[in-house]
Amino acid sequence: MRRTSVGLAIVAAALLLARPVLAWAPDARVQRALSSGQSWAEVLPAADGAGLIHAAIDIAAPPHVVWAVMTDCGMAARLIATVTRCRVVQGDQTLGWDVREQVTRGNLFVPAIRNVVRNDYQPFSLIRFRKVGGDLKAEEGEWRLEPLGGGAGTRVIYVNQVAARIIAPAFLVRAGMKRDTPKVLLNLRRECLAANRRSRS
Repeated sequence: MRRTSVGLAIVAAALLLARPVLAWAPDARVQRALSSGQSWAEVLPAADGAGLIHAAIDIAAPPHVVWAVMTDCGMAARLIATVTRCRVVQGDQTLGWDVREQVTRGNLFVPAIRNVVRNDYQPFSLIRFRKVGGDLKAEEGEWRLEPLGGGAGTRVIYVNQVAARIIAPAFLVRAGMKRDTPKVLLNLRRECLAANRRSRS
C-alpha cells in the first residue's frame, strides 16, 4: 500500500512539474501582435542548456486545413527550409499517434540533425510530441490549434522545450531558435492560405 502511495505521489509530482512547461498561452501583448498579423516567438533558457520556445500565429484558414498541412510529411521541407527527409516510421495518424523521422541539413556551425519523435494526436486541436530517438538531447512540446472567428480562422500555439547536442554557447543556440521559429510559422501560414484557396476552387 505504501509503495503504491509513493508511486502515485511521484506520478502526481511529475505531472505538476511538467504542466507549466506546456501551459503557456498568449497574453494581451502577444495577442495584439497576433491580431496585427505578426508571428510571435520567445525562447527562454531552460535546464541543462535547453531552450523553451513559446510561439504563436493567427492563420485565416479553418483548423482542419491547418491540421492537414501540419501533419503532412510531404510539406515538411516547405515549412522548414533545412529539412531533407520526413517519414513516418511507426504508427499512423488515423490511429491517434505515429513516430516520425525528420532530417535537417547542417552548415559550418550546426551539424545535420536526425530527429525521431512520437506524436499523439487529438484531431484539429492538439499535437503532443516528444523525442524517442535521434540526435537531439531532449525535446518535448505541443502544437495547439484554437478556432478563431467561429472556425473561419485558427490560432496556432507552439511550445517546445528542446536541447541540441551542439558545441556552441547556449545563448547562441537560443538566438538561432528565436530567429528561425517565426520563419517556420510564416511558412505555415503561407501554405495553409494556399491550401485553403485550393479547397474553395
